[in-house]
Amino acid sequence: MFNLILFGPPGSGKGTQSEKLVQHYGFIHLSTGDLLRQEINQQTPLGLEAKQFMDQGKLVPDAIVIGMIDGMIDKYPNTKGFLFDGFPRTVTQAGALDSLLLQKDAKINLVLALAVSENTLIERLIHRGKSSGRSDDVNEEIIKARIKEYSSKTTPVADYYKRFNKVQSIVGEGNVDDIFNNLSKAIEAVYTTNQWKTTKSNS
Repeated sequence: MFNLILFGPPGSGKGTQSEKLVQHYGFIHLSTGDLLRQEINQQTPLGLEAKQFMDQGKLVPDAIVIGMIDGMIDKYPNTKGFLFDGFPRTVTQAGALDSLLLQKDAKINLVLALAVSENTLIERLIHRGKSSGRSDDVNEEIIKARIKEYSSKTTPVADYYKRFNKVQSIVGEGNVDDIFNNLSKAIEAVYTTNQWKTTKSNS
């Protein structure tokens, strides 16, 4: 099992690249936001517990989120790997995720961070806001605040994984396919056995 974390600030193209990586490699896309909504919609015990916190405007405790991730990993025992999106957001969460994976004889193999200049991020988000309908995509000051918050939260997490030489920065500007190819090269440099055939070549 090959486990990947993809970092990227708002407007970095992380969503687009996540989709391409999942399609190409056969990863299971594990987005904690999607997972929370799924658990709540299905009214699972963890989902109901999470909803209680969310209804009070509180953050969902790490233990609940880790429990959901635990269940997701167990659901796909034969997967090639997971692409973690939106988690971990703190060093505490990173340590909890490492402990969980260790119990399953697995680990985070690679952390890829999309590097995009602030000016480009602002331009992309304002352009996206013209069609997305999201109010936070059209106000430049709000966009800057979101980027600053992202940086302050994720920098310590990146530093945590740098201690284990797992972080690689990938330029997230330019052609979408070129960015994807650079992400793929980074992945395949870490894991190069014959197991890594794309889903297309297996079909």
